[in-house]
Amino acid sequence: MMKRNPGAIKHGTIAAIDVGSSKICCFIAQMDGDNPPKVIGIGQQASHGMKSGNIVDMEALEDSILNAVHSAEQMASETVNTVLVNLSGGSPTSHNINLEVAINGHEVTETDLKQALEHASKIQGPEGNPEQGRQLIHSLPTGFTLDGNRGVKDPRGMHGEMLGVTMHLITAAANSLRNLTTCVKRCHLDPLGFVLTPYASGLACLVDDEMELGVTLVDMGGTTTSIAVFSEGKLVFSDIIPVGGHHVTNDVARGLSTPVAEAERMKTLYGHAVATVTDEREMIDVPQVGEEAGSQPQQVPRSLLVGIIQPRLEETFEIVRSKLEMSGFDKIGGRRVVLTGGASQLPGLPDLASLILDKQVRIGRPIRVNGLADATGGPSFSTCAGLLTYATIAHNDVQTEKTPEETQPQNFISKFGKWFSENF
Repeated sequence: MMKRNPGAIKHGTIAAIDVGSSKICCFIAQMDGDNPPKVIGIGQQASHGMKSGNIVDMEALEDSILNAVHSAEQMASETVNTVLVNLSGGSPTSHNINLEVAINGHEVTETDLKQALEHASKIQGPEGNPEQGRQLIHSLPTGFTLDGNRGVKDPRGMHGEMLGVTMHLITAAANSLRNLTTCVKRCHLDPLGFVLTPYASGLACLVDDEMELGVTLVDMGGTTTSIAVFSEGKLVFSDIIPVGGHHVTNDVARGLSTPVAEAERMKTLYGHAVATVTDEREMIDVPQVGEEAGSQPQQVPRSLLVGIIQPRLEETFEIVRSKLEMSGFDKIGGRRVVLTGGASQLPGLPDLASLILDKQVRIGRPIRVNGLADATGGPSFSTCAGLLTYATIAHNDVQTEKTPEETQPQNFISKFGKWFSENF
């Protein structure tokens, strides 16, 4: 079960922004002690200036964020100054570190934990080295051992010879993070911190038993597909691949020679992830690129549309399967997959994912926030809802923007010491 800590945000108002490639979503929520956040303001705008999680037009993205936040503020009758922001760009990388320190039979203390973290800072390698252009986003302890005995929840007060710590570190390109920070600040907002997209989505729509027994979350966005593996209640692996729903739409537009807007409409209305026997008989109208308004559209069987959509989705899930197999976390993630994100809503998608990934598949929706209507409680809003959940349970893990010179391992160690003392 997810644990709340004394440093989490318990009262007041908090805002979260999901900066995606297809839409910008802002939730403003009221915090009431240990109760789930209650959303009181929602703003949504089409996203301009983002591609594959990275900024390609700062001014256009700034306008999109401003409009989304303004709509949420109007609905909530509140003005926000700080926000939690998701992160999908900067080529995030995930790796785990195992380390041991000698405690020579005495009782484990906070000093021993800090010593273990000092040792960790020396073996992080280039991924955690700011000089290599990477910045630490999350540092999550996933387990402890004492004299080789696994499953230790809190080693403090216990006696042993060797204390072991397993940590999951997530880093991203520092320049990409700076660009996103600059854009948010130009909207007169202070980024409270950044949370990896699949981590936030997992917190929003996974039940406790799934996270404990092992589950793989796949967040399917507009131009990215994010992966997160949870086990024993912890995030143990994450990755992001630059393929999403927009790629399916573009395939349809090219394959049927139709405008992108029409391709998106046909995908939404008639698209299916798996071919059916009736597809050949059902005809759909396909307006052609460059044709004048009112001209006769071409008619094609639905099977042609499905025949364009299915291969791209198969390729996406094959990449997901390959990433999981190469990481070694395929088995740890158990037999359960949860699909979420806007692109996960295509009919037949769970069946196709189950066939390729060889796992049980369901669609995930936000379950840990209140105040969401049917229109805003679907898979498209999992990331934004998860940011609010993150604030309630793990606020001290948030890594705020720093220059590479400031992001030294020593700062990480001291921050972890505080985080650990408040969580365990």
